[in-house]
Amino acid sequence: MANDPEIRAHKEWLGFLQPVGLVVSPPALVAAQAVVNRNVVELQQALSLVATPDSQPGEIGNKRFEISDFPAFAVHVLGWQTEDLVETPEELTVSLSEYNEVLTPTYAVPNLDNGGWLMLVKVLPPGTNLDDTLTLDAKSTGWQASPQSKFERLLREKEIPVGLLCNSTELRLVYAPRGESSGHLTFPVQAMCEVSGRLLLGAMEMLLSADRLFNVPSDRRLPALLEKSRKYQNDVSTKLSEQVLEALWELLRGFQTADEATNGRLLSDIDPQHIYGGLITTLLRLVFLLYAEDRGLMSQDSVYVRNYSVTGLYERLREDAGNYPDTMDQRYGAWAWLLSLFRLVYDGGGHADLCLPARHGQLFNPDEYPFLEARPQYIKYQQGESIEPPRVSDGVIYRVLQGLLVLDGERLSYRSLDVEQIGSVYTAIMGYEVERANGAAIGVWSKPKSSKSSVTVVVNVEEVLKTKAGERAKLFKEAANCEISGKSLTDLKAAKTAENVVAALGRKVSPKTPSLMPAGSLYLQPGEERRRSGSHYTPRALTEPIVKETLRPILSALGENPTPAQILELKICDLAMGSGAFLVETCRQLAEKLVEAWNKQGENPEIPPDEEPILYARRLVAQRCLYGVDKNPFAVNLAKLSLWLATLASNPEFTKSGQDFSVHQ
Repeated sequence: MANDPEIRAHKEWLGFLQPVGLVVSPPALVAAQAVVNRNVVELQQALSLVATPDSQPGEIGNKRFEISDFPAFAVHVLGWQTEDLVETPEELTVSLSEYNEVLTPTYAVPNLDNGGWLMLVKVLPPGTNLDDTLTLDAKSTGWQASPQSKFERLLREKEIPVGLLCNSTELRLVYAPRGESSGHLTFPVQAMCEVSGRLLLGAMEMLLSADRLFNVPSDRRLPALLEKSRKYQNDVSTKLSEQVLEALWELLRGFQTADEATNGRLLSDIDPQHIYGGLITTLLRLVFLLYAEDRGLMSQDSVYVRNYSVTGLYERLREDAGNYPDTMDQRYGAWAWLLSLFRLVYDGGGHADLCLPARHGQLFNPDEYPFLEARPQYIKYQQGESIEPPRVSDGVIYRVLQGLLVLDGERLSYRSLDVEQIGSVYTAIMGYEVERANGAAIGVWSKPKSSKSSVTVVVNVEEVLKTKAGERAKLFKEAANCEISGKSLTDLKAAKTAENVVAALGRKVSPKTPSLMPAGSLYLQPGEERRRSGSHYTPRALTEPIVKETLRPILSALGENPTPAQILELKICDLAMGSGAFLVETCRQLAEKLVEAWNKQGENPEIPPDEEPILYARRLVAQRCLYGVDKNPFAVNLAKLSLWLATLASNPEFTKSGQDFSVHQ
């Protein structure tokens, strides 16, 4: 599908606009028969008339184009009718008593099919920065949030997920479904009035024209298109799962090479499962940071972005790989960069805009896996100490980050992923163990019965050679669910050496491992559950109705108007929580009930001024109401991370986030 010309055409204009979060996906656009009109000369002339300050025709020249009259733009460019814009319906205002502020749309677009509302429109003063937090004086009780954040809240509160923000120079399509991550796509007015911006103008017309909003079949209209785009994230999860597993293999190979450079002093005395835990923790740290950076919850200071951030490191490594591709595995420094960042997150530090709060908590604790810093287990972390980090090459770190950040050749936005999707991706690597080969070994492809993707299972070649010729195919079938037949079977029966076995298996040999691994090699081995069933994505479409039905009798028992205290006294436990998908959904639903109770009871909790009540409510629910158990300690850590991401804010420590889950092993 990635090579489909229609998919590529949509990726082209999306690449220019760089959406924040998920708004539309190329497969959903193709399914809705949405095609960008590249012949938009007449449309561009209409736009230039509406957007010209003096409203006079003429050459574009160096004029500054702005949409100063939104209704005129909607009618003459998008083809709407004047009655499609209703000015500030009173029913669509949201009163924020805690901030002494009222959120209102400028216009609402009626949904003629059901008598409701299709879209909200907010027109801001010219030049308003859509993403800057509005700084208020100390005495102000207003909500210190950006126009984008306020508009998202308005959309969610009124359960109208589609909206348009306009500040004259930019037109932004916002999608903010209640309970899900938001996304937005910004069209620059000036660019759309220029010859080079005709593709962008065609894309805007495709999404916002009267045809797309009112005339095409309902399952192809804009709201349905945006909703279906979210469903295509399942494909993203599957592909990303495979890349994350490859990143885990890459990291293991990198540490094994670093171990060899020290003649075994780095890893030889460490339990392989402890090594596995350290590698998993590294990937979980990276996903937390990528998610936080994409959501603007890490420092925006240029010093941090260039010299500390994960994305900054990736950009530097990508540049190095382009300039010096042959030496990436002979140069070092990227791993030390990451270790510095991990410590900065744990301890906090910096000043002014570069100040990072100390997160603390188990996830970034340097003493959980000291070998990551080349420290023996018995030597405790000392803040400010000098260390000699393992020699994990820049090439390894570049390939790991590329696996986490690039999908189908495009930069992946973690902002566009729901927490459950991130959890499902990392569940794929939880069913493995690190093992050490006790003889020559080979990795072969194994196909789980209920999964489309294959996994790599390592088989001891010396055991194969000791097995009778007629029993060797059975060995591979039982050990790895790997079928051997035809000429491969004949050659396998006749094999006398390890090299013969490798040659006999041919394409059955997995490229994730060396063709023949010597004794002492470290490798990832899937557990029985992983071999049998593969990994599964738990979508919100599954968790949401189950959690809703589970909570229904519990909430009903509290009466029609439960108090905030009653809600926060509930205790919910998932006895096999895995990645925490059901706990995350429980957190969302109880938080909505908590906010509703605050409003009904007239309570005004002390919510940080730069934070939405729903996010604050989620954190309270996570702290007081949620518990989980799982026999896999790494799944527990993943569930903690999932819940943390669902309640993520700028400052709270990990140790204060309500993530003290129980674990039974």
